[in-house]
Amino acid sequence: MRVGIGYDVHRFESGRRLVLGGVEIPHANGLAGHSDADVALHAVTDAILGAAGAGDIGEHFPPTDETWRDADSGDLLRQALQIIGPGWSVGNVDLVIIAEAPKINPYRADIRTRIAELLELNESAVNVKATTTEGLGFVGREEGIAAMATAMIIATGD
Repeated sequence: MRVGIGYDVHRFESGRRLVLGGVEIPHANGLAGHSDADVALHAVTDAILGAAGAGDIGEHFPPTDETWRDADSGDLLRQALQIIGPGWSVGNVDLVIIAEAPKINPYRADIRTRIAELLELNESAVNVKATTTEGLGFVGREEGIAAMATAMIIATGD
């Protein structure tokens, strides 16, 4: 077994849709980024790549590569599973989304379901939490959203 940690931050930008954990969430602003800027899936992707010792999301999907412009972060996550190879499977994921707004709780179950689908895991192997920063920092000023994730991968012997 191996464990990795992922972290991502994106600032808000008007005129974009907000996608978190592969779920579109109604909000006045979306997140700025080269892809769909899904901080939750980016953190999960980095955690999985980190557990495998396979670099990070920026290395594999650089913002300088037009291939990934407006890409669905679910596709990046699926690609990361290919990168870590057939000898590994994801055991579990624990994700925390750090945001003052929007409130995550109404979407938590949908995010959990979507991440489980993308990783082909039972929902019980995916945990989604949310917190605020009590008004502190860029998140507290509602300038953006951050996410942190851990992932455990298990050698399959393939």
